[in-house]
Amino acid sequence: MKFNYYAFRAMYLHEMDRFKRTLMQSLFSPVLSTSLYFIVFGSVIGGYVEKIDGISYGSFIVPGLLMLTLLTQSISNTSFGIFFPKFNGTIYEILAAPISTFEIVLAFVGAGATKTLIVGLVIFLTSTFFVEVQVMYPLLMIFFISVSSIYICSIWFFNWFNEL
Repeated sequence: MKFNYYAFRAMYLHEMDRFKRTLMQSLFSPVLSTSLYFIVFGSVIGGYVEKIDGISYGSFIVPGLLMLTLLTQSISNTSFGIFFPKFNGTIYEILAAPISTFEIVLAFVGAGATKTLIVGLVIFLTSTFFVEVQVMYPLLMIFFISVSSIYICSIWFFNWFNEL
């Protein structure tokens, strides 16, 4: 079976376009809520917790908040990506198109993971405004958040896709 690149690209870009159209709720909302966590927990509560091995409490919570946001964004990006076509009735156009299930899954999961990684990158850059962050193994961090994002997006996509 030949890979239908044009159908994959159209579905992927359509999902990324939806991300651009809903930028306020897709990007700014998670960044704002995570920034509030940094302010409340990192600055206020972190002032009462002493450093452990030279690491401040604010720096300590950055990986946890980053993974929390990646988890919730992976779930919401893929769930909404498949829910809205189902809600609008356009999912039948996708299912009737000459595109394989593998290409559908790859497009939706790839777009969901890409959107999640964009949000994660912006949150990581935002965290540097609040606390000092030092990454010992940047390539391992990129690999871990990429694999985590793809894995969680896949789980939620298959959960929704099985209900079709």
